Amino acid sequence: MKNILIVARKEIQEGLRNRWVLATTLLLAALALTLTFLGSAPTGNVGADALDVVIVSLSSLTIFLVPLIALLISHDAIVGEMERGTMLLLLSYPIGRWQVIMGKFIGHLAILSFATLLGYGAAAAALAATGVPINAASWTAFVSMILSSILLGAVFIAIGYLVSALVTERGTAGGIAIGVWLLCVLIYDMALLGVLVVDQGRTIGGGLLSALLLANPTDAYRLLNLGSESVGTLSGMGGVADNAALGPAALIAALIAWTLAPLTAAAVVFSRREL
Repeated sequence: MKNILIVARKEIQEGLRNRWVLATTLLLAALALTLTFLGSAPTGNVGADALDVVIVSLSSLTIFLVPLIALLISHDAIVGEMERGTMLLLLSYPIGRWQVIMGKFIGHLAILSFATLLGYGAAAAALAATGVPINAASWTAFVSMILSSILLGAVFIAIGYLVSALVTERGTAGGIAIGVWLLCVLIYDMALLGVLVVDQGRTIGGGLLSALLLANPTDAYRLLNLGSESVGTLSGMGGVADNAALGPAALIAALIAWTLAPLTAAAVVFSRREL
């Protein structure tokens, strides 16, 4: 465990030195504050809780931004160090390759968690400071949104490691990472929507729809945060959530599985790779 924590501390220190922590935190905070004060304007017209509107806005932001940030900080975690020669130096110490993967994962996840907590927390604090009444259920949904956003980041950090372990050049890793982001965030949902429109419910029932949604981690996140009763009407995801019939436990389990599978695969590939 000590070796893992040493590697994690190294990644955090590099993140601080490279301004990753500062840049990510400021970006998330700026966007979250903007969406909070612009997005809460229509609450009086639709009769929704102000924090529910913020949850919808921040969840939509998370789906696009957090996976991209996670892939950017993780796609060269292995291949980048191998190109620079620092990986060979690191492995000259008594440390296992799986410990390197786990240490990097903890360090990068800590960076992303700090930025998310501070950035989104600042938006909630600013909204609360205005004196807008917020009920307990909305606060619970907001905390759940932050925690699941961190979990979504963990998924794409793990995917980034797998990409980094499979390729031999940083440029290739970067290209694949962008491709993964486009596939999960944009292309998959557009293709699924087209299939559903063509099918008209003839062959794709609730069970198959659930499987197709769980096959994309961003859809699992979207259903978890935008399909509940409090925000489902605002987001338009209430009907999809009802048809899919996926509870929070299943969605969280899917995100955890999406984290563990590529992380384990990355450790296996890296352990067999020639330096």
